[in-house]
Amino acid sequence: MAENSRRVLLIISQVYVPDPAAVGQHIADVAEEMARRGWRVVVYTSRRGYDDPSVKFPSREVLRGVEVRRLPLSSFGKGSIRVRLAGQALFMAQAVMRSVWMRRVNAVLVSTSPPFAGIGGSLVSLIRRASLTWWVMDINPDQMVTSGRLSATSPIARVFDAMNRMTLRRASHVVVLDRFMRDRILAKQNVAEKIAVIRPWAHEDRLAPLPHAENPFRTQHGLSGKFVVMYSGNHGFSTPVATLLSAAQRLASMPDLMFVFIGGGVVKKDIDAIVSREAPPNILSLPYQPIEVIRYSLSAADVQVVSIANETVGVAHSCKIYGAMAIGRPVLSLGPRASHAGDIVVQEKIGWACEQGDVEGLVATLLDIVRLPREELEQMGSRAMRAIRDRYSRQRALNAVCDLIEDEDFSTVTGRVA
Repeated sequence: MAENSRRVLLIISQVYVPDPAAVGQHIADVAEEMARRGWRVVVYTSRRGYDDPSVKFPSREVLRGVEVRRLPLSSFGKGSIRVRLAGQALFMAQAVMRSVWMRRVNAVLVSTSPPFAGIGGSLVSLIRRASLTWWVMDINPDQMVTSGRLSATSPIARVFDAMNRMTLRRASHVVVLDRFMRDRILAKQNVAEKIAVIRPWAHEDRLAPLPHAENPFRTQHGLSGKFVVMYSGNHGFSTPVATLLSAAQRLASMPDLMFVFIGGGVVKKDIDAIVSREAPPNILSLPYQPIEVIRYSLSAADVQVVSIANETVGVAHSCKIYGAMAIGRPVLSLGPRASHAGDIVVQEKIGWACEQGDVEGLVATLLDIVRLPREELEQMGSRAMRAIRDRYSRQRALNAVCDLIEDEDFSTVTGRVA
């Protein structure tokens, strides 16, 4: 196909591979699939790591057919809301200015990284007369309000809400991750005619299950012979791990029951502080693992934990449940029963559900889990893998997002659930 005849997809996302943040991984999947379909795909992203701004990536490169352009002064870490907002604002200002001068843009894709990417994408789509797909990964100011970092009546919250409503009106397509998020978005603006529920996905091609005896990760981190309960992902206000951490401390007298916390985020420092101060024998804290190691780290667990705050249902979506299922591990859902993770655990019969704050109940559940025959755990893991294959596959959901971007008549995809 001639270069000047290719349709152009512009993506604006503060995170992109090889940054390990989940949003960047999903954005990259879509970008690469659209490039495979014959589109020219240009991504504006940050030159520095989202969680660790000391990590620096090349300013320009082509990754699997996608033109990646990384912008300076776009990430200063997560030290405070002001620091994060400063980096996000500078990133969006640069991305918008560069986007409006591109030679041609047919479609624009933005997520909620940064939270006000939608309004920047709306401006670009208006100026360039391009369609806009808004991929809602989480909702702000709701997330900041539910975490207590912002008042619902504050000027910042009001501005964010106004920008969300403007984006919803401008967007050609709106993608949300679950039924709870759909209800929250529709409460802000009635966009039922252009909203689709498309769940995120696991990278099952990289997440084949691995027996413990063949897993070097378990040997490397002293997990051989241990029963491992793992939380892997962002440690944030919307994914609290305080209940799990308290249960781990209660069970410190059981040295063969290990609790492994992998990832980063604003709450990770609480775990690291306890490990540094108390050196508990049954708690291991590790940073985010490179994508090529994920198969080994996730498979090192006997049970994977998925956490969501009670007030965050419909605001954020813990996509880590799909990775846990893809590697054939039972899932312990920590949060409300009425949540996307609670729905999946119960419907697919792949694990257990415990409430946030119920440390006693969680301890009792963990003791029951440890006593279960290995065969029962393996059966849950097998059901989880079958569910990924039959109902939550990467290709099915990825195609749904890409079909939506390509489809100029949204009536053919509205209301879709994938």
